[in-house]
Amino acid sequence: MPPAAPDVLRVALPVPLPREFDYLPPAGTGAGPDWVGCRVRVPFGRGGGEMVGVVVATGPADGDPAALKSIHERLDKGALLHGELLESLRWVAAYYHAPLGEVVATALPTLLRTGQPLPDTRRHGWVATAEGRAQATEAGREGRPRQLLRQLIDGPCDEDDLDVRLPGWRSAARTLARRGLAERVVCEGPVAPRPVAAPEPMPGQAAAMQALRGGEGFRAVLLEGVTGSGKTEVYLQAIADCLVAGRQALVLVPEIGLTPQTLARFRARLGVPVLAFHSGLGDGERARAWADMASGRGRVLVGTRSAVFCPLPDAGLLVVDEEHDGSYKQQDGVRYHARDLALVRGSKLGVPVLLGSATPSLESLHNALSGRYRHLRLAERAGGARPPSVRVLDVRKRPLRDGLSEDLLDAVGACLARGEQALVFKNRRGYAPVLICHDCGWSAHCARCDAAMTVHAGGRRLICHHCGARATPPNACPDCASLALQPQGAGTERLEQALAARFPDACLVRVDRETTRRRDALEKHLARLGDGPGILVGTQILAKGHDLPRLTLVAVVGVDEGLFSADFRAGEKLAQLLIQVAGRAGRAQLPGEVVLQTHHPDHPLLGTLLNGGYPAVAALQLAEREAAAFPPYAHLALLRAEAGTEALVQAFLHEAHAAFEAREGVHANGPMPAPMARRAGMARGQLLVDASQRGALHAALRDWLPAIRALPSARRVRWSLDVDPTDLY
Repeated sequence: MPPAAPDVLRVALPVPLPREFDYLPPAGTGAGPDWVGCRVRVPFGRGGGEMVGVVVATGPADGDPAALKSIHERLDKGALLHGELLESLRWVAAYYHAPLGEVVATALPTLLRTGQPLPDTRRHGWVATAEGRAQATEAGREGRPRQLLRQLIDGPCDEDDLDVRLPGWRSAARTLARRGLAERVVCEGPVAPRPVAAPEPMPGQAAAMQALRGGEGFRAVLLEGVTGSGKTEVYLQAIADCLVAGRQALVLVPEIGLTPQTLARFRARLGVPVLAFHSGLGDGERARAWADMASGRGRVLVGTRSAVFCPLPDAGLLVVDEEHDGSYKQQDGVRYHARDLALVRGSKLGVPVLLGSATPSLESLHNALSGRYRHLRLAERAGGARPPSVRVLDVRKRPLRDGLSEDLLDAVGACLARGEQALVFKNRRGYAPVLICHDCGWSAHCARCDAAMTVHAGGRRLICHHCGARATPPNACPDCASLALQPQGAGTERLEQALAARFPDACLVRVDRETTRRRDALEKHLARLGDGPGILVGTQILAKGHDLPRLTLVAVVGVDEGLFSADFRAGEKLAQLLIQVAGRAGRAQLPGEVVLQTHHPDHPLLGTLLNGGYPAVAALQLAEREAAAFPPYAHLALLRAEAGTEALVQAFLHEAHAAFEAREGVHANGPMPAPMARRAGMARGQLLVDASQRGALHAALRDWLPAIRALPSARRVRWSLDVDPTDLY
């Protein structure tokens, strides 16, 4: 009887193929279970190419082992991915029908993905030398070095701890080191929490905290609280309880701009180092935070969408702040939803998952109403703050100056005269949405997209917000040679210009994607505004979680754009945006006011929102979704395709539709053009699959995808599958 073939290593590689690849271990070693979860460098492709992958299993070879190649190098002594995290990555691959290799690559920080070693995660601190301890008690000038020295005489102080206790300490530490009064050392052992005493909770907060403490294991909790109700305080207390129990906490936030404010508050309150993880950090910083959490040294991590993949060996709590926010859904590559993955991880880890929002997504509300989630409510603003008053400005037949009515400008002027701050909100960046010819109607369109080019820089530049193409505006109309070219409409740049002309002495700060590209830019903008009178002009970046105690007026200029969208989620998104941005007003003791400028004051959505608030809009939207069989009462998957010509797209989509096996309760709709039929020079189309049951949808997709991959036309287009799409573009 021939000897059994040796086991091989199954490696997940970052390639768009739904399979793993078999490799032999190095000569003289076996393919034992200790390989699973380790990164390896392997030969791949022709011409001596190499790739870095992760061993995800061992077992007998699918074919002849003699034909297999050996791995070149094992990069980790122990498993980098294992246990719950590896299981969760397998769930992502199965649920979103994505190759496991691409899922693993998405989960790893860039340095680890490319084969770099794990960064040093030892904690460093500073301690006074013997000479430093002697000098600390002597009289001398009271500068920052002496303040730091007194902090160091009782033993080593962790660098993260010093960031909280003595901001700006690093230059003082270098001064002390040059004088031989202090030295940098490695800190051993875990950091003991030194939390600041919590404020007295309001009744609603106390009830929410009690409910969170009253259970064991996994439970999904939806914390629905009006803006300014103190949801963050509930998070902080829940994390403090988690730390006391010796556990880790992960907090997801929707935007990079929220993390500096959140980090400062969390560090000061919890008394432990709080790690950050988002795309605004360098590769080394992200890898270090990931490794810190993997080692268990990191106890609290605050991050954006991709932070959901960080290891949690001592998990105790997962928090998803602003759980309704669309930025939690990845829109390219592996199209996962961080909120949903957090719930899956919480279930596998056996820990609670806290979802917080003033305007919960209809999916989460539906789960709460059906009993799947525990539903907690905070109905009052914290600290006695009152909800803002709301005034609708009907601007029909009224003159507008750069998109602003006189009544709105008067409200801003009155706010400044009181020494307070105003936010003028327009969810459209740039100077104007389009450049048109007043004589013949020509408009500047992108040559590569079915979209108008946005006017920027006061009319000196045209930019396509979809593909990034740039152009110089023509001096005359290309169609009729008229010189009557005019920017039509208003964006944040135009509003900034108009407000600066009207209020030349006011501090004016514009916050949109153009002004917040650099690291910590948002934090610096808000610091420039300070506590004095001023005006913020901005997009939805300002609608999320920022606490500005002197801001008392919110003037919403761009309501009408969202009232007539073809997107079935448009009503939900507009109501969420209006509630969130209105919630920036009057968050402290000063009363707040919200002014909505619209040409459609009688629109049913506005009436429902003003009379019943977000709960009334959500109830209405849920009823409409149920009647129309849209999520959360149905389940969707969107097959997108793009190619250089419309014919290639249509050929592929028709063949894909023909390959779809009809079954009860599952339907393939299309082919249909994408809402933007051409983008970045590519023709685009799509097929929408809907099902009444989630299991039936995934069974259909599992049978359908191999047939799609086998289509000859699939090689001539770029296609992707989006499960639970939030954007039908």
